[in-house]
Amino acid sequence: MVDGLNSLRNLQVGQGGAAGGVGGTPAVGGAEKTAEGQSFKDVLMKNLGEVNKLQQESDQALENYVTGKSNNMGEVISASQKASLAFSMLVQIRNKLQESYDELKNLRV
Repeated sequence: MVDGLNSLRNLQVGQGGAAGGVGGTPAVGGAEKTAEGQSFKDVLMKNLGEVNKLQQESDQALENYVTGKSNNMGEVISASQKASLAFSMLVQIRNKLQESYDELKNLRV
């Protein structure tokens, strides 16, 4: 689960983004390969899946607590916080991507 959060941190532009363009910028074409051989799309989809998994685990822990299958409130809180943190990081990545796109749109060629 922590690996998923670390993967989200690595999605910042310049660290885990697509490489292959001039001067460190991504090449035109969209699905360029990273140094590890994965495309940016693959890394992003993997991390979306991990965030979804954390949210499902949080929901399951809460459901188990409410139905009496588990009496460990700490597990519920921990799962909820992990899911919340992962989702917050995902939203921040989306915001940065949107800002980058808007900046590129406003460039004059």
